[in-house]
Amino acid sequence: MRAVLQRVSRAEVRVAGESVGRIGAGLVVLLGVGREDGAREVEVLADKVVGLRIFDDAQGKMNCSVLDVGGEVLIVSQFTLWGDCRRGRRPSFDRAAGAEQAEALYRQFIAAVERRGPRTAAGRFQATMQVDLVNDGPVTLLLDTSGTV
Repeated sequence: MRAVLQRVSRAEVRVAGESVGRIGAGLVVLLGVGREDGAREVEVLADKVVGLRIFDDAQGKMNCSVLDVGGEVLIVSQFTLWGDCRRGRRPSFDRAAGAEQAEALYRQFIAAVERRGPRTAAGRFQATMQVDLVNDGPVTLLLDTSGTV
């Protein structure tokens, strides 16, 4: 699994003008599922997302997790994270999971994050979405379970 993780002061995802997910301060996770991904990757990535210490403590050091600060998590499916742009001018998505596998693991990931405690919101799978967010810091991290997350 691949994820782009952004610390935000607020975020919202819309589909056809309708708000389908909204959070206050916390994390936005853009999630891409690969062909080789399964339940193990879901659990590893969920642990990493909720446990990363990327929020400021009382001394202004990044030493707190989203759980420590009572933050929320907005999860948005994004198969384009598997786009391979090494050849030509059009990305190849051969390594992205098919829709059925990707949706199942996306839903499992949402549930895994929820089980760990933060209030969680989500986009709509396979929909054209508009994501509005205020990146706080800015703090943006890339996570990939195929290597070291």
